[in-house]
Amino acid sequence: MLKILSGGAMRPLLVEAVPLFERAHGVKVDVRFALTSVLAKDIEQGAVFDLALLPRPELDALAAMGAIAPGTQTGVARSAVGLAVRQGAPKPDISTVAALQRALLAARSIAYSDGPSGAYVAGLLQRLGIADEVRPKTKLTSGPVAELVARGEAELGMQQIVAILPVKGAALVGPLPSKLQNVIVYAAAIAAAAANPDAAAAFIAFMATPEAVRIIRAKGLEPG
Repeated sequence: MLKILSGGAMRPLLVEAVPLFERAHGVKVDVRFALTSVLAKDIEQGAVFDLALLPRPELDALAAMGAIAPGTQTGVARSAVGLAVRQGAPKPDISTVAALQRALLAARSIAYSDGPSGAYVAGLLQRLGIADEVRPKTKLTSGPVAELVARGEAELGMQQIVAILPVKGAALVGPLPSKLQNVIVYAAAIAAAAANPDAAAAFIAFMATPEAVRIIRAKGLEPG
């Protein structure tokens, strides 16, 4: 059994990739999905696992603490932040920094997460100089931001594109302007105390195969 701890944003990718790996390698995989902050704390406190799939900075910090086998951190996928609207709703222009600023100011409500992408969005609103203006209409969620948008509880939602695409009833407008973009690199690494390090290494190698790369791109991500 290969035990994987993964950030929730990687769920759409792993739901398809894991069964292919299991069939190819004859290894059963158990994946636990949770917020990055929750998993990092659990690992710090001695959680039992073989492989972690988390944003690279968090993995590097865990490696420095001795929880991750040194040098095993390997980039798997790069995730950009996008903007979502309800399916069928008009899509605002977000092609430039000024256009995005106008769209956010005009929106009746804006949702973002309390995960890594949400921290970026909060900082983005500060950089745009509109944090105070939009604060009364912002909504935070621990789940997929696009679900709030799909239900009509928020007019606009900002989160990693990989988390937007699977949500029925929501539509991706597009990635945020490149000048403002925050690309999160998700990496895999083997636990220092892994019970199944060979399977963990095989999984990391599998995620770089053409078959896995096809899934990575289909989910709105880019390889490693």
